[in-house]
Amino acid sequence: MQSRPFTYLFYLQYLGLRYSGWQKQTGVRTIQGTIEKALRFILGHEDFTILGASRTDSGVSCYGGAFELFLKHEIPSELLDTLNGILPSDIRLLKVHPVSLDFNIIQDVAWKEYHYHFTFGEKFHPFVAGNLTFFRGKPDLELMESGARVFVGSHDFRQFCSIDKVTDNYVREIMGSRISKHPMAGVGHIPDNALTYTVKGNGFLRYQIRIMVGALIDLSLGKLNLKEIKNALNAGEIKPISIAAPANGLVLEKIEFKNKG
Repeated sequence: MQSRPFTYLFYLQYLGLRYSGWQKQTGVRTIQGTIEKALRFILGHEDFTILGASRTDSGVSCYGGAFELFLKHEIPSELLDTLNGILPSDIRLLKVHPVSLDFNIIQDVAWKEYHYHFTFGEKFHPFVAGNLTFFRGKPDLELMESGARVFVGSHDFRQFCSIDKVTDNYVREIMGSRISKHPMAGVGHIPDNALTYTVKGNGFLRYQIRIMVGALIDLSLGKLNLKEIKNALNAGEIKPISIAAPANGLVLEKIEFKNKG
């Protein structure tokens, strides 16, 4: 029999700029730790467990993420509003619904979509730095778009992840990979030339997307060529092909589940 038979799926958004990632850590502010602190205050106990669908890194933001809450009793109907009332303004819970005990927030992920927002040229206004990264130089955008298409399909990404990642399987499937104009380019302080890299896959290795972006930036500036990127997807080396792009441009945009409980 389950010790915590009541399970709920929460959807949320957050700005990652002030946080050391999703996962709770001692001595630093994290998204999970902040939510757990709010829950302890409201529920009056700590007999619950939270499990996130994605462990975003320090500085990475989220537009459409999710976490699962396990506890021994039903939650009050007003819990979502109460939590939003005491959580910091850079974390917002969107909705919640109960899920069955056979729902698995890790294994039931069908795909995740991430967006990386960036721009070249003149440095932008600091107010948009939370979700936009600046790169120097004049890029070859057509070549960058060609490079993005190379990632589509199942490949060995051992040269596109952190070398301290412990795994026996570096193969990941990329369902979509493209460069497009930022959806809010020219609005407010966001520059007219702002761009977005969109990547969709069934799972990602640590720092994988940021190193993929780093490789595309290097490609666009002539520091890498298309053949080198293609070869890196079949290489046996584990040394990253490029330096990971800064975290602040990366946003977990959406998660889709196969089994929605």
